[in-house]
Amino acid sequence: MEVRPARNATDARRVRQLVDDAFTHYIPRIGAPPRPMTADYDALVAAGRCWVAADGDDVLGMLHLEPAGDHLEVETIAVAPAAQGRGVGGRLLAFAEDRARELGLPEVRLCTNEAMTENLAYYPRRGFREVGRSTEHGFRRVFFVKPL
Repeated sequence: MEVRPARNATDARRVRQLVDDAFTHYIPRIGAPPRPMTADYDALVAAGRCWVAADGDDVLGMLHLEPAGDHLEVETIAVAPAAQGRGVGGRLLAFAEDRARELGLPEVRLCTNEAMTENLAYYPRRGFREVGRSTEHGFRRVFFVKPL
C-alpha cells in the first residue's frame, strides 16, 4: 500500500465513492449526511489537498489535509469498509504527521462527530487527545490534537 496524492478526475471519483461508502452508515445516527459527504472532491483533488492509500488501482483510504497556520488539520479521513482493520487508517494518520513535520507544523488536529463513537476510542489509541466539544454547522463535534 502506498500513500500518494490524488491526481485526477478518476481519483476524485474514487475518493467520493469511498467517502460515501465509509460514511453512509452514520446518517441514521447523525440525522443528516456527515459533512465529508458534501465536499467537492473534484476541487479538493485539483487543489492538491487529497491523498489516497492505494494498493495498485484499488483506493483503500483517503485523506483531506489543510495547513492551518500553526497546525495541520485532518479535514477528512476515510477507509473503505472492506479495508477496515488492515492498518489503512493508521498509515494515513502517520502520513498526516509526516506531512505536518515537512511543513514545519508542531501538531495535527482533527475532529469527529460525537455520534461516531468508534472514532472517540480510535484516535486516543493513536496518540490524539480530546481537547474540546462544540456544535458547529448543526453537528456535535469532538476535537482532538496530537503534538509532534
